[in-house]
Amino acid sequence: MLLLAAAFLVAFVLLLYMVSPLISPKPLALPGAHVVVTGGSSGIGKCVAIECYKQGAFITLVARNEDKLLQAKKEIEKYAINDKQVVLCISVDVSQDYNQVENVIKQAQEKLGPVDMLVNCAGMSVPGKFEELEVSTFEKLMSINYLGSVYPSRAVITTMKERRVGRIVFVSSQAGQLGLFGFTAYSPSKFAIRGLAEALQMEVKPYNVYVTVAYPPDTDTPGFAEENKMKPLETRLISETTSVCKPEQVAKQIVKDAIQGNFNSSIGSDGYMLSALTCGMAPVTSITEGLQQVVTMGLFRTIALFYLGSFDSIVRRCMMRSAKSEPEDKTA
Repeated sequence: MLLLAAAFLVAFVLLLYMVSPLISPKPLALPGAHVVVTGGSSGIGKCVAIECYKQGAFITLVARNEDKLLQAKKEIEKYAINDKQVVLCISVDVSQDYNQVENVIKQAQEKLGPVDMLVNCAGMSVPGKFEELEVSTFEKLMSINYLGSVYPSRAVITTMKERRVGRIVFVSSQAGQLGLFGFTAYSPSKFAIRGLAEALQMEVKPYNVYVTVAYPPDTDTPGFAEENKMKPLETRLISETTSVCKPEQVAKQIVKDAIQGNFNSSIGSDGYMLSALTCGMAPVTSITEGLQQVVTMGLFRTIALFYLGSFDSIVRRCMMRSAKSEPEDKTA
């Protein structure tokens, strides 16, 4: 009886693997495609642009700093695979004025054709304890991290639906899957991206437009270096429990998942576990992906409880250390 059950299970899994490609989206061809990358002057955004350029895409870089844009353009152009490829630079703040964002996207499409893939990388982090952060910081991060993704996506979506082809990528964060000490302003702005992506995917999937949400871990970028200067001790110690990724590694995975039309893009074993734990009602690209989430949920939740326990322990130790130092400061 056990052998029969095992044989049935194996046959069922094999059937799922065979059926999955039939329901998965057709991969997007990057050669000749027009890819727009916001936040493309540095960090993950620049590496995403390089990865797409290596595969023959035409690139529009969008960022605020014009000097950094031109510097990034020169670096990206070194990876051309043919003499027809173009890197277009546009200096604009994607979080401030929708009409301005819409206009620059139209300019880019007039020069390089309709947008085939939009990668929303513009964002920033300001860590700090909840009561010590300025109220304006919460507004600023929601504007940059959330609206800075809404505006460019809104500007390209109509054309993508009309053409029945397109990819929209939102770069969230593992802090958009798990709320952590010191990220009371940052995490909500990244959680919001997940809600936007799920709702938008349901709207555009019938038009052969697919949404990808990337959840990179701590990544060695200029933004991460600035973030580290402001982190509370607790946040820094929690961050040190995982390794720091290279932006090239993160970008390569994001581009791969976006091409395939995968809704979720994660990095490493921790990323895979977090994505399975927080999948909720998120769409899946294949039946096997859903099956894997179902099978691993219990085990991953057990592991996650140990992680949460260690994070709570870090916070308590820091609080005790702070309490001991206060009397010494008063006597001094």
